[in-house]
Amino acid sequence: MKRRTFIQQATAGTALATIGGLGLQSFTSLESVEKITILHTNDVHSHIDAFGPEDGRNANKGGVARRASLIDGIRKDNPNTLLLDAGDIFQGTPYFNYYGGELEFKLMSKLKYDAATIGNHDFDNGIEGLYAQLPHAKFQFISANYDFSNTIMDTHTKPYKVFKKGNIKIGVFGLGIELEGLVDPAMFKETKYLDPIETSQEMTRILKTENQCDLIICLSHLGYHYKYDKISDLKLAEATRNIDLIIGGHTHTFLSKPTVVKNIDGKNMLVNQVGCYGINLGKIDFYFDNVKNKSANGTSIIV
Repeated sequence: MKRRTFIQQATAGTALATIGGLGLQSFTSLESVEKITILHTNDVHSHIDAFGPEDGRNANKGGVARRASLIDGIRKDNPNTLLLDAGDIFQGTPYFNYYGGELEFKLMSKLKYDAATIGNHDFDNGIEGLYAQLPHAKFQFISANYDFSNTIMDTHTKPYKVFKKGNIKIGVFGLGIELEGLVDPAMFKETKYLDPIETSQEMTRILKTENQCDLIICLSHLGYHYKYDKISDLKLAEATRNIDLIIGGHTHTFLSKPTVVKNIDGKNMLVNQVGCYGINLGKIDFYFDNVKNKSANGTSIIV
């Protein structure tokens, strides 16, 4: 099947959401529509190769080479594309056990990832092991609620980054899950965990007010949803404002399309996650009219 045909078929079932002042259908009659495409992965867990034909429900899915082909095709269709990862890049196959993350970072760099946040398993070789692999990563690590100031990772992450695609300014900030009780303290040393909701309020203020961003994305490794009282992407969405999209990880939640959530101001925003192991690639298109009203649709493409 030709790549373009595959992408069109894979994105047939999408979630449509009015994020700004106009519904998606209103944009079809406007000539000055600007389209921004967000591609994303999460919890790839060192899965470099595709699953084999005998691998049960994941048979013949995934693999970095196939993902690269998909991404290349989408970028050719729309150069205004960002590629992001929501953490847990490490741990899960012998590639990590042998190379310690070097291969993962080198391949992500070849795929031209723009940014990634840090998951709990990215500390599995200790904070020193994560630091040692940073020279192989030609993309930015973004983490706003991990305070690394007393660790070897100090100055090697940014709380947020602003990208410019066409005429659109896109602000991306990162959030990580609380490591205490999940990771051996010897692995993350003096890394301090900051409240995700308070951190998000500060990040959105900076991105919206100071940087005048048209689109704000939270790259989260908090987890999609919990039955008990723990901060998740859905809770974060309901408790904050000015976030247009939360790209999640950690819970390996397979969503066929983004979840539309009302934020604290009653406005629509999106939460998405694409499972694990590189089986799916998230794709969300944002449409802007000439006064920056925006709308979106999104899907999960099987790799």
